[in-house]
Amino acid sequence: MNTYAILIRGINVGGKNMISMASLRQYLNELGFTNVSTYIASGNVLLQSEKAPAEVKAEIEQLLPKHFRLDRELIKVLVLSRAQLQAIIEHKPKGFGEQPDTYYSDVIFLMDITAAQAMPVFKPREGVDVIWPGDGVIYSQRLSALRTKSRLSSIVGTPAYQSMTIRSWGTTQKLLELMTALEQRTLPPVK
Repeated sequence: MNTYAILIRGINVGGKNMISMASLRQYLNELGFTNVSTYIASGNVLLQSEKAPAEVKAEIEQLLPKHFRLDRELIKVLVLSRAQLQAIIEHKPKGFGEQPDTYYSDVIFLMDITAAQAMPVFKPREGVDVIWPGDGVIYSQRLSALRTKSRLSSIVGTPAYQSMTIRSWGTTQKLLELMTALEQRTLPPVK
């Protein structure tokens, strides 16, 4: 059984594409996924399935517009294994996310775009923003005291932004913690 973190781009953000997490869990269960749970209402789903990631992605992308009224242009699904999410956390830049009182730290997950393709849209403001490319992600950190001067929001109007979904460092770590706990609960007993 595979454990996946599903990141859904473009739902429950700024009053757009509002969907009920309870309804989403119900529909995912009806598709045959097991141990379905959600974490906060911003498109984070944990589930288990025998299916490959590409199949899970396709089924969820078909399910969403079928059951919810959505602007399809905004919606994309990223399926991550626990090993992939763990690698993203383990390969973070040195010091990233370690000073939450000083910096806002986010992981920008890339969908159908590489870090090399995504990096040019970022225009970090010196002394405020710092970005680093990763494997399938961009790590972004901005000085809390100057966050209103951050240029992170300037990526929103770019075509590349359509292939990104952002999660806070805290949410990213919590998803891995929840995935690990789910796997431990569902492992067969050792004989």
